[in-house]
Amino acid sequence: MAGPADARQPKDRNLAEIDKTQIRNAATVIVLRDRFTAPRILMGQRGAQAAFMPNKFVFPGGAVDAGDAAVPLAAPVPDICAQRLSEEADATLAHAITVAAIRELWEETGQILGAPGTWRSPPPPDWTTFAATGHLPAADALQFVFRALTPPGRPRRFDARFFLVDADALSTDPDDFDAASDELSHLQWIPLSEIRTFDMPFITQVVLAEVQARAQDLSPPTSVPYFRNNDEESLFMRLHGRPMDD
Repeated sequence: MAGPADARQPKDRNLAEIDKTQIRNAATVIVLRDRFTAPRILMGQRGAQAAFMPNKFVFPGGAVDAGDAAVPLAAPVPDICAQRLSEEADATLAHAITVAAIRELWEETGQILGAPGTWRSPPPPDWTTFAATGHLPAADALQFVFRALTPPGRPRRFDARFFLVDADALSTDPDDFDAASDELSHLQWIPLSEIRTFDMPFITQVVLAEVQARAQDLSPPTSVPYFRNNDEESLFMRLHGRPMDD
């Protein structure tokens, strides 16, 4: 396991170099536990000073980093998910987005989604602590379940892909957050039956409805909801050529 969280570099260290007006690709991970008995979701609270969604309870996630595209995977995302990720998007992004999902989960919760293995070349700086655990990232347990584009007018905009993963796929103790950064506080497993009592962003509530509908479905979805917000309209649609049901 990596060293203490305060030894990590701040995740926002390069924000001065980022054009905040541009839409950034992002990945979010919804970890589901005890799905057949008393389902719970892993969430944390963003800081009061955060530029994006301050004080809100959210799933772990964040923007794709430049180095993510070159990070090897021990196992890729399921084929059906790769196909949906490539729709209405650059097909080459699918790998980087799934890699980013695993990195963000590690950075913000200290949880590892990976397989034991040795890196053939030195990892990018954002991956050194993950690599030090003796794991390679593995995406085969990720299921692409939702996509959402931040509406215009927000201080930052993201084209976010949401991935569902069962806690049984984690390589770490799901109750151990010692390796997490300080990006999220109050990390906890929240029962689905109580989750709507927490202060969450609107889009998180929308995604939770999809998660609740899939809580006992182990197969990846063949059709993925897409909440597309652009300068012309806000539109609920589905990736796979079918409009979203009313």
